[in-house]
Amino acid sequence: MWLSRERDHLPSGFTRLAWSSVLTQLAEQLVLVAAPLTAVLALGAGAAETAVLQVAQTLPFLLLSVPFGLFVDRASPRLALLGSEALRTLTLAAVAVLLIADALDFTTLLVLGFLGAIGTMGLSVTVPASVPRLVRREELVPANRWLELGRSAAFVSGPVLAGAVVAASGATTAFVLATIVCAGALVLLALTRVPRGDAPARTRPWRDIGEGLRFVFGHALLRPMIVTSLLFNAGWFLLQSIFVVYAIDVLGMGPELIGGTLGAYGVGMVLGATISGWLSRRMRLGWMSLLGPLGGFAAALLITATLWVPSPLLALASYFLFGLGPVLWAISTTALRQAVTPVPLIGRVSAVLVVATYGARPIGAGLGAVLAAVAGTAWCVAMCAVLFAAQLLYVLRSALPRVRSIPESEDDATEPGGVALAPPRS
Repeated sequence: MWLSRERDHLPSGFTRLAWSSVLTQLAEQLVLVAAPLTAVLALGAGAAETAVLQVAQTLPFLLLSVPFGLFVDRASPRLALLGSEALRTLTLAAVAVLLIADALDFTTLLVLGFLGAIGTMGLSVTVPASVPRLVRREELVPANRWLELGRSAAFVSGPVLAGAVVAASGATTAFVLATIVCAGALVLLALTRVPRGDAPARTRPWRDIGEGLRFVFGHALLRPMIVTSLLFNAGWFLLQSIFVVYAIDVLGMGPELIGGTLGAYGVGMVLGATISGWLSRRMRLGWMSLLGPLGGFAAALLITATLWVPSPLLALASYFLFGLGPVLWAISTTALRQAVTPVPLIGRVSAVLVVATYGARPIGAGLGAVLAAVAGTAWCVAMCAVLFAAQLLYVLRSALPRVRSIPESEDDATEPGGVALAPPRS
């Protein structure tokens, strides 16, 4: 249905990878709602504890992404995909069993959340690194559009489904459902063949990691992607870490309404992914990417307004904008990043972006834990707005808004100057 014409022209290996990604994202969204609700409603956790839970679920991205990216470049992407999804499936099954046995405590939930996040980190590094191995250069934008649309659908259905399931039959059912969904993704990945490419010469790991870092931070287009993603996600998870408690205590929302509000994020993503093709034909790539930071800042202003007008409608509109703008950023910048990065470096470059995107999350969640414990959730919401203002200002000053289009060949993409840029304003 959505993007069906583009999807039909994409290789079958990519299609299986994309559908497995949809299932993975659906399971993740189920857990991201069910875990804090379980902590609050079943284990008696408060705002600081739910923020610590967010730290546990995101810390592997900060600690392990870059070494894992080197593994993807050196070894088999398929092995990384299968191992990561298997780990997620096992940890979710363990939580479900402990809930059924009424033996789950907060510490165990933290440990299993951390282990499951290692699997999520592995998939987040390996899936985008696998795309250039499965599709041609001219297919990168539609391939990433399809991935983001599938992710958007999961972001719509996952939170709503999780809120409804937890309200109707408890968190156990949500974790059982997430386990089944992950198992389905694992089957699809087992049927997917990802080319390994030429094996790079074995050198010292730290030298290889340093090569990837130098390439990223020396590139005029990759560097703003990294910094903007870091600031965006720190602000986003600062908000996410306390939102359930803030929504219950300040906005008077129940599980169904919380799930619906989080689902509005996915509705925004679906709309953004749907119109991205239309936008890409009518504006240059840099302008399209700029809509992400603009949308994030507008959303932060709306959620900040709930400090004075505690309306669930403002929260819902905020989460809708959080989904709408950033999905356009993800589609445009992911395709550009894959095009300007040499294939032997794609795993490490993907890993650096994962560190910025996901590694910023425990930083934001940790900041949320401290602020919530010391000053209250209102200060968390205010700091969120500050971080989103910073990411918008940074990307406006970079070369990224001046990018016209994807480079036509790999030779053109190896240097920043090979990408078509609009002239700077006088």
